[in-house]
Amino acid sequence: MTIKVSIDASGGDHGIPVTVAAGIKALSVFQDLQLTFVGDQTSIQAEISKHPSSDKVSDRIQVIHATEVVLMNESPAIALRKKKDSSMRVAINLVKSNDVDACVSAGNTGALMAISRFVLKTIKGIDRPAIMGRMPTMTGHTHMLDLGANVDSSPEALLEFATMGSIAVEQTEGLKKPTVGLLNIGEEDMKGNEKIKKTSALLKASNLNYYGFVEGDDIYKGTVDLVVCDGFEGNIALKASEGVASMMGHYLKRAFTRNWATKIVALIATPVLKDFKSSLDPGKYNGASLLGLRGIVVKSHGGANAESFFVAISEAYLEANANIIDKISQQVSKELTNNE
Repeated sequence: MTIKVSIDASGGDHGIPVTVAAGIKALSVFQDLQLTFVGDQTSIQAEISKHPSSDKVSDRIQVIHATEVVLMNESPAIALRKKKDSSMRVAINLVKSNDVDACVSAGNTGALMAISRFVLKTIKGIDRPAIMGRMPTMTGHTHMLDLGANVDSSPEALLEFATMGSIAVEQTEGLKKPTVGLLNIGEEDMKGNEKIKKTSALLKASNLNYYGFVEGDDIYKGTVDLVVCDGFEGNIALKASEGVASMMGHYLKRAFTRNWATKIVALIATPVLKDFKSSLDPGKYNGASLLGLRGIVVKSHGGANAESFFVAISEAYLEANANIIDKISQQVSKELTNNE
């Protein structure tokens, strides 16, 4: 089975040099992968030619020209209505036409969600798409959604998020019945507002492996396989974790460069510091899924380097290989039938 992925080559802070380098690496790792780079054709082909290994994978590369680029600060409305030949729009159109199995973009998150929802539509029975990403934990990583696509989600929407996320985690991670936790201000049943309490009741009545309420620190302890929350709280948690990682790196660097003695200690501790940096590197967990759409779309961090953009491509490959769209559709259809 060949997995085909379109790449919004011009999207993100760094554009074509990063997306092409990551794509070449992905092609060398996944032998059944085909990539379609979308953007300025001349620039993309020039960048591909810079990579010595590109000759070995050239038969699995396609380039499609797009005349426009969605800027990182551009409003979703303008991107959707005015830039119909943007690299982002064309890459998503390829998913719609079934020419590719998935799309990856490091572009404007709001524009990507708006265009994806307009072009691909949502799965029948799903009201709103949600963004799911991985978060580092003491035991490896957990998954969390929604990370910012929706604000003030209803209990029914949160149940949808949990259902979609559980299927995605099970299929891509190989976890049978992943545990699901609902983010709250405490673990006790009486904690939280009425929306959270109603959501918890819905989750308890579902077929999901519902653990119960989890608190903010449970995210990083790895208490559950999937953390469910509204996009408002999820995005704050995501940005807070990135900020904490940056702050810890800042203080470690300052402590180890204070004087000649600390520099010697830093030299001795180099292997430990490298492992610490790798564990908290956001790029290691790059690639957030826009779940609920009738097609696979993966959002890379806008400032991703080639290594972290490769991680996003890998996520798209895994989701396409697991055929998660059909799996989610089947489960949602089953639940709708049972509720009739």
